[in-house]
Amino acid sequence: MTSTLFTLTFALAAPFWALMILLPRWSWTARIVNSPLIVLPVLVIYALLVIPAYREVLPAVLSPTLDGVRELLSSADGAAAAWAHLIAFDLFAGRWAWLDSRERAVPALIMAPVLVLTILLGPLGLAAYLGVRSGWPRPSVARTPEPQRLG
Repeated sequence: MTSTLFTLTFALAAPFWALMILLPRWSWTARIVNSPLIVLPVLVIYALLVIPAYREVLPAVLSPTLDGVRELLSSADGAAAAWAHLIAFDLFAGRWAWLDSRERAVPALIMAPVLVLTILLGPLGLAAYLGVRSGWPRPSVARTPEPQRLG
């Protein structure tokens, strides 16, 4: 069962990534990706893996040590749970970046590689998007002049 859940994890997230990368201007993409519930299927898999193993998981996360985390991740269940954890957070971060990029009118051709980087190496993709977004201020935010200092 663990192997099936591991395989299913990315399969459930992949359609949302495909929409954001391949069909960013399709009206249904925005309708679907606007919902934070797109991560729910992966979160269910995470729960199915973590809740039955809470006696092993809880000590490792409440008082983490390198050896404790290594031991937890060395099992098939632990590795599958960590995978679901990564996929869920990468999808949530990618969703946020995609939505924010639409508000800022960041071109889809710039966002596609950023989103691929987020799928592959989540934190680096997020960092790349934070760099990209600095070049596109949100159009609805008007810049206000600095207040003048008196004497």
